[in-house]
Amino acid sequence: MSAASPEDITAPQWRQIVNGATETAIITTDERGNVTSWNNGASKLLGWTEQEMLGQPLSGIFPEAERSDRLQREIQDALLFGRGGGEEGWRCRKDKTQFWAVGELSPIRDGTKVVGFIKILRDRTEQRQAEEEVREERRALEVLNRVGSALALETDLHRLVQLVTDAGVELTGAEFGAFFHNVINNAGETYRLYTLSGAPMDAFSKFPQPRNTEVFGPTFSGKTIVRSVDITKDPRYAKNPPYKGMPEGHLPVRSYLAVPVVSRTGEVIGGLFFGHKETGVFSERSERGLAGLAAEAAVAIDNVRLTQAAQREIDDRKQAQEALEKLNATLEKQVIERTERLRLNEEALRQSQKMEAIGQLTGGVAHDFNNLLQVIIGNLEIIQRNLPNELARLQRAARQAMIGAQRAASLTQRLLAFARRQPLDPKPIDVNVLVNGMSEMIHRTLGETISVETVLGAGLWRIEADPNELEASILNLAVNARDAMPDGGRLTIETSNVRIDEAYVITHRELVPGQYVALSVSDTGTGMDPQTLAQVFEPFFTTKPVGKGTGLGLSQVYGFVKQSGGHVNIYSEVGQGTTVKLYLPRLAGALVPEAEPTNQLTPDASSEETVLVVEDDDDVRAYSGDILRELGYRVIEAHDGPAALRLLGQQPRVDLLFTDVVLPGGMTGAQVAAQASGIRPSLKVLFTTGYARNAIIHHGRLDKGVQLITKPFSFEELATKIRDILDN
Repeated sequence: MSAASPEDITAPQWRQIVNGATETAIITTDERGNVTSWNNGASKLLGWTEQEMLGQPLSGIFPEAERSDRLQREIQDALLFGRGGGEEGWRCRKDKTQFWAVGELSPIRDGTKVVGFIKILRDRTEQRQAEEEVREERRALEVLNRVGSALALETDLHRLVQLVTDAGVELTGAEFGAFFHNVINNAGETYRLYTLSGAPMDAFSKFPQPRNTEVFGPTFSGKTIVRSVDITKDPRYAKNPPYKGMPEGHLPVRSYLAVPVVSRTGEVIGGLFFGHKETGVFSERSERGLAGLAAEAAVAIDNVRLTQAAQREIDDRKQAQEALEKLNATLEKQVIERTERLRLNEEALRQSQKMEAIGQLTGGVAHDFNNLLQVIIGNLEIIQRNLPNELARLQRAARQAMIGAQRAASLTQRLLAFARRQPLDPKPIDVNVLVNGMSEMIHRTLGETISVETVLGAGLWRIEADPNELEASILNLAVNARDAMPDGGRLTIETSNVRIDEAYVITHRELVPGQYVALSVSDTGTGMDPQTLAQVFEPFFTTKPVGKGTGLGLSQVYGFVKQSGGHVNIYSEVGQGTTVKLYLPRLAGALVPEAEPTNQLTPDASSEETVLVVEDDDDVRAYSGDILRELGYRVIEAHDGPAALRLLGQQPRVDLLFTDVVLPGGMTGAQVAAQASGIRPSLKVLFTTGYARNAIIHHGRLDKGVQLITKPFSFEELATKIRDILDN
């Protein structure tokens, strides 16, 4: 029996054959592309039944973006070439899902006339997935092999880790990745961002480093890999304060994958972290690839560390060998230099201790002398104010006595300056402006035979010092220079910015490295020999004839500069001249202009204002009380602190406490003022002293808010000071 030809197959037989192909969609259409038959395979593959699709355009099986022209293109190709389609692509099911398929469209002819088309469609989804997995595995292996080769050659740790991070992004399809180095502190939660891939470094620079939370902890402890389809839905997410998860402005992360990098010793070197804004990006394959990459990274990092450690050891040995060779070659020279440095340091220390001892002695003498001068000058003032005009001889005698007392007071102030016990009133100073302002006075002081040159540095920094004391120091130096140039010469005043470094500070221990303003005063005078230079700053030491100098000028300069936190140095050669350099610390901040002083009449008291005077020296206390009563104040006197506090508690009204700083009885003036202010919060306080101590003055500066008048003070000075305090 011969086989049946296609022409012998009946329609029912054709239907049976077509429906038997359940894994293949066999569809016929008319010449316009409308469905005329739909087999069981088409229903299984696409989801529509034959009844639903008969008469419907076949274009419905294509994705919407291709639907308008894809079927027409296949029909045109079938008419022209005998077959249309044949390319793999996405097709649509009734339930809107898509699958990967391949199919051809062929014409159906009745003789020479095309009466329709037949569409054969097969599902290729599984095959495509398998092919993609093979391609992905091949790509992953290529990435790992490429990176492994690169890591084996890389010796720079940062570049190595960047290679790993970049490879991780490529391997997993992440939007960005990062490597955090494990730097565990006592709290066990310090990590440092080492490299970043797929995003700029500043994308993370404004955020704190990750903490040892439930999300990050397993990675940094090396326990496990963490992979999440959507980290924002993960139960471990946002469990630590402030319970907000990612900070505002953070790169969006939904898919999350983190793998620890563990060395061969078991140390957790750090962690590789990858993220993507879409969910479900990372798969088990991503996890496996990243685990392999982390293992390669750990081996490479270990190798680099070992190489670096070995190189460091080699370098250390080389440096030690070179240092030993150098030491052996220069040992004798170094011993000589070291011995000389020790000698100079010991000499500087002895000189410093000597100057400090002299300072303490002179300061103590000045303190007692100031109390004596206060009584002498104060009572001379009273005599001068009360002598009638017709007693000219007595007025002249009182005036000469006052001149002598004021000279003694000036000497005492210089002693205090040397002892660094004078109360300074530092203010911001532009030294160039101050030097210019003194120009006329310096010219008058030096005379016509000496020319004066000023070299003022541009952009000079400001300093903070007592302007009156600085002017006095410059004038002292100018006078000394004049006396060293009896036949005339040249005086040069120069300013500049300088930086004192550690090397200079080694031999000048009282200094700190930093920025200073240098003020130099140079002359072309006789100069000094080394023996004289060694004593120039000692009080009462002078090279001038008897009666021509006190020996306190340079001592005052020395004490003022030291008390101002600066340094003074002197250079001199016999026959060449002398240069004195003052170094004063730079002031950071704006220069505030000082208010111009105004001349005022001596102010009196008003409305029974009461002053409590606390002074242990009976004569000074009596004088102070007398002039305050003369000014119209009601005066209460006390010998020490406890007596003053008892009187304060008994009096109905006390407006101002006028107290010496140094008092007997176990209390200083500052302690008396503190307790008195506790009893009467509105009480005003004025301190007086002939010898500044740390009770109210620290580092040569008055404590904030403290009012002080130094002994010996005049009638007008005390009257004005008390009135200013009471009226303020």
